[in-house]
Amino acid sequence: MESIYNLDIERAVLSTIIFDAEVFEDVAAVLKPKDFYLPFHQHLFEAMEALFSQEKPIDETFLRKELEKKRDFDEEAMIQILSTSPITNTKSYIEEIKAYSAKRALVTLATEIKKLTLEDELDSTEVMDRVEKKLYEITQESISNDFRDSVEITKSMMGEIERLKAMGNSKLIGVDTGFRNLNDKTSGFGKGDLVIIAARPAMGKTALVLNMALKAIERGEGVAFFSLEMPAEQLMLRMLSAKTSIPLQSLRVGDLTDEQWEQLAQAVDDISRRKLFVDDGGYATIHHVRSKLRKLKTQHPEISMAIIDYLQLMSSDGGREGRQQEISEISRGLKQLARELQIPIIALSQLNRSLESRENKRPLLSDLRESGAIEQDADIILFVYRDDVYREAKEKEKEMKAKAEGKEYKSNYRRKPEEETELIIGKQRNGPTGTVDLIFQKRFTRFVDANSSSGVPFEVVYEEGNIDTKEGNIELPPI
Repeated sequence: MESIYNLDIERAVLSTIIFDAEVFEDVAAVLKPKDFYLPFHQHLFEAMEALFSQEKPIDETFLRKELEKKRDFDEEAMIQILSTSPITNTKSYIEEIKAYSAKRALVTLATEIKKLTLEDELDSTEVMDRVEKKLYEITQESISNDFRDSVEITKSMMGEIERLKAMGNSKLIGVDTGFRNLNDKTSGFGKGDLVIIAARPAMGKTALVLNMALKAIERGEGVAFFSLEMPAEQLMLRMLSAKTSIPLQSLRVGDLTDEQWEQLAQAVDDISRRKLFVDDGGYATIHHVRSKLRKLKTQHPEISMAIIDYLQLMSSDGGREGRQQEISEISRGLKQLARELQIPIIALSQLNRSLESRENKRPLLSDLRESGAIEQDADIILFVYRDDVYREAKEKEKEMKAKAEGKEYKSNYRRKPEEETELIIGKQRNGPTGTVDLIFQKRFTRFVDANSSSGVPFEVVYEEGNIDTKEGNIELPPI
């Protein structure tokens, strides 16, 4: 049976630190006390950390005092370390200690799996979730990065400066949303945020997040997209239309000029080399999403965001009574997963149809379907609102009513190639609420920034007198 520790290697690294304390930072950048097998070696490394933080010498005298304070000193074990010859190149030794530590963690996990499966009264999905989470943690801890030289660091730094310059010197704390006006209000989506984007049908719910995904992969980041409503090919058509400025309808029927065929070929070649991953199986539980995202993030650390289209199509892992409780489990699970993987998770959500009975149809937080848990768990809630959608629907309603009465109706409404869009920030845990102005270019299913305004973000407030409570529903036109 292969060993899961090597005390000689551990002693050699610890001896080296005692004889040359300057190497401690290099070792501590990779190893943790628990990576050592022998308990005394763990205590000794903890004492080294304490002395280093106190800016005291890491030598035999001070280590003895530090260990005796906690009654962790072992004379015989210390003599064995001091009698071990220091080494000149610690890198290989550190990697060996880290590898043994990972093996021991896996052995412990195997024991835990047996206990969870045979002794604890847990269902199989919960067991698998706990195992996958622990395995992800072990994988992340076993990854050790080499030192980066000045050539790589300066190149990376200049790339970041150029990226920020191209964005107009906007100050981002989190992940770039892809829209300057939205970045100004949010400073980007936070790593670990649950972002909800909600709208009624025909507002471009899906188009907006595809634009965000396209801009992210063009920056060299990775995006995971769970599409529960449409196949990946349809998503790609919309993304290609937005990227090439070729009308979506032309792409659907292949009616392209020679120049457009060339444009399309270049765009396909570019996107095919990007890090976009789509799960279009049409079925997902919170366990399914957790499992797949953990695995994908381990394989591709460049994943910067995950998108779910849409939340109400997700299923519970079972055993929950009522749809609200299921949605509560899903939203809480997505928030926890975002924090675990340190990426924003963007989930699309439906709005209640009842808002269409109001005179002012701009969404409120209370319009979120199964809103309680979503509103509580989300860090940011955005509403997509295009007034022209309702204007067009209202004109069609008038026209149909006139025809039914045998009257002639001449509409003054004209479809616009570009429509004003309000991206309403209904909730932002760490920032202001307000409205972001975008333009929707319908033919290309593409949102772009409207002219930036220097106005201060305002809180969206609807007075009670502005709400029309009369019954009535309007059929919205498709995009």
